[in-house]
Amino acid sequence: MQKIIVTTSQKNISANEPLAMEAAAALGGEYVRRDKCSLAVIRERFGVGFVVVARRGELVLDSDDGEFFFHPSMAHVRIKNLRHGGVDHLIEAMDIREGDEVIDCTLGLGADAIVESYGAGESGRVVALEASGLISGVVRYGLTHYVGENEYVTGAMRRVKVINEDYLSFLRHQRDDSFDAVYFDPMFRHPLTKSASMHPLRDFADMRPVGGEAVREACRVARRRVVLKENSRSNEFSRLGFETFVGGKYSPVRYGVIILDKD
Repeated sequence: MQKIIVTTSQKNISANEPLAMEAAAALGGEYVRRDKCSLAVIRERFGVGFVVVARRGELVLDSDDGEFFFHPSMAHVRIKNLRHGGVDHLIEAMDIREGDEVIDCTLGLGADAIVESYGAGESGRVVALEASGLISGVVRYGLTHYVGENEYVTGAMRRVKVINEDYLSFLRHQRDDSFDAVYFDPMFRHPLTKSASMHPLRDFADMRPVGGEAVREACRVARRRVVLKENSRSNEFSRLGFETFVGGKYSPVRYGVIILDKD
């Protein structure tokens, strides 16, 4: 297991120190005083590829490839679109309704989980799984503390329950038909963009493709839908048995859907 080093930004060390110490304890890492050292020097001194930095009340994973930190990203725009009567392809694919219970197997940056949470509403439940302890730690903190541009986004963030667990392990322990929908959004083997936010994420993310057993378990656990997001030209859909599709005609991504309708 890779050593985890946590420190603060060079500015306002005393203000950020409590968060850094809290993060070190939660992640099983070691808190190191920043003083005047650069992050590159700290990484070299401790022989690590990244450092967790407490900065302006947020947690940042800093590596040679860039920074990873929580931000609701396009969730703001997507929720605004839904509130104005627009269509969101993920909500459509998962058939999310008020009060639904959803498993998001691949939390990542968290934007999809936020939109799912908005769709399920205050009476619904979104359980978001993340195999990486680092990613789950950073995003969980962000979902708990980040203030969105309106109460709807903030409320949706607060309702997401983050669990640091491999999705196959979690699914195996759930009862039959215990959730309405299950969603997989694995890291694409061939990235569609050179997004500055996604590139460093690949350093920490679980890169394994979704397996057939996971899909079978998802079909056992879900009452209505199992959804897979992939490159629109991906062979993963046919390999895993997804034959119904949702998505824009010219979109580079597509949602494969298994319709169960056990209700």
